[in-house]
Amino acid sequence: MSAADVDVKTFFFKEDGDIPNHPRLPVLLYSGVFSENAEQTEKLFNRHNWLNSWTNGVFDYHHYHSNAHEVLGVISGSAVVRLGGEHGESVELRTGDVVVLPAGTGHKKLSGSPDFKIVGAYPGGMEPDLHKESATPAIREKIRSVPVPDTDPVFGEEGPLLRLWK
Repeated sequence: MSAADVDVKTFFFKEDGDIPNHPRLPVLLYSGVFSENAEQTEKLFNRHNWLNSWTNGVFDYHHYHSNAHEVLGVISGSAVVRLGGEHGESVELRTGDVVVLPAGTGHKKLSGSPDFKIVGAYPGGMEPDLHKESATPAIREKIRSVPVPDTDPVFGEEGPLLRLWK
């Protein structure tokens, strides 16, 4: 699948009192982009300089990262994930889907199939922090200062992230 063929859905979330979300960048959902080759997800993220990768699930509580953007690729099963905090949006993620979360974006797994697994990674191998508490002014500033990545985690130098996160 080429970058021109992928269906990318965007979500904008405002701060909800507890979760800061990103003030400018949208969440990106690449539906089914790896449905034919989910086992290659981590390798492709890493090839496009989204590193410090891991395989697991999504925490079942609202949390966010103030110092790093995060990509999540579903490699098996499915789950319903709440994006944007308690007042955000519930999104069903299935094998082959990829979601890119800008720094500050709240996320929480609401339910999942027994075989649900994701690969996560960060641009340039950033080391993410983990926040569950309301954002302070310093945390909001940290979120705003996280640089936009040089590459799209799925398509590298020509992906939709580079256009949508200008």
